[in-house]
Amino acid sequence: MTTLSTGRKVSTSAGMLTFERALARRGYSLIAGVDEAGRGACAGPLVAAAVILKTPIDGLADSKLLSVARRERLFDLLNESDAIIEVVLMSAAECDEMGVHRANLTAMRRAVARLDPQPDYVLTDGYPVSGLLMDSLAVWKGDRVSASISAASIVAKVTRDRYMLEVHHQFPDYGFDRHKGYGTKVHDTALTTLGPCSEHRLSYANVKQALEVLKP
Repeated sequence: MTTLSTGRKVSTSAGMLTFERALARRGYSLIAGVDEAGRGACAGPLVAAAVILKTPIDGLADSKLLSVARRERLFDLLNESDAIIEVVLMSAAECDEMGVHRANLTAMRRAVARLDPQPDYVLTDGYPVSGLLMDSLAVWKGDRVSASISAASIVAKVTRDRYMLEVHHQFPDYGFDRHKGYGTKVHDTALTTLGPCSEHRLSYANVKQALEVLKP
């Protein structure tokens, strides 16, 4: 059970539209879901997406639980639908400068601020986001229980994955096409051998360690 800011509890077992329907009964007509991708990566941007679903889309789920083909198909369906979508990218340098948590919240706020029309309620995945101009609720594992947040997770994940595939063409020796900038044995080996590139987050421990190894 999860408590809305109105104080009423709703069950997450009734389906992916439980939160949206409960809020609609309270008079909220435009409900945005917000999620990010890339928070835990040591290379590439952090990507936040905000989505207002106007028409339900079948098959929405946590993007991490979907196959690549299914994510791509749902991404296309969302962009072909009447959903209102905004995406914000925070570069590796911005993540270093601001810290990843602050960069995450900033990206989420910016994505919501760009929605037109503005939502009257916002559901965020996991973390409360301060500074929003409308009512909001942080939902634990929201991408598994809210259709709006799930849609945002898919948009953020596919947008970031496509970005990392482009980065791979620029820096093919790091294997970005496989690990998408996350820490893996292959990635750490490349880091230790080649050092970081412009897409790496220099504040991350494994990147710092690679720099130390490469010092003359």
